[in-house]
Amino acid sequence: MTHHIIDEPTAAQVASLFEALSDPTRVRILSALMDGETNVGDLVQRIGLTKSAISHQLRGLKDKRLIRSRKAGRHVYVAIDDDHVTELFQRGLDHALHG
Repeated sequence: MTHHIIDEPTAAQVASLFEALSDPTRVRILSALMDGETNVGDLVQRIGLTKSAISHQLRGLKDKRLIRSRKAGRHVYVAIDDDHVTELFQRGLDHALHG
């Protein structure tokens, strides 16, 4: 099977995706979201960082289209954006645990 070399814009998008996954805090946030949608306050408690720190990381994940958010009253809920992200995360975790 021969693969074609991807173009520069596509390569930049893929690199940006992996850049988003290069931070342990962002990876921990994604792991928490593997159970489904949750509100930011719960993430703060589960991850053990300040709301400001979690919000900063969430912005980066949202900018890279790895998560989506919705507001309900005073609460903001976040979830993994699509199955591609879930699959990529799970494959990375499997690879890390395969060791």
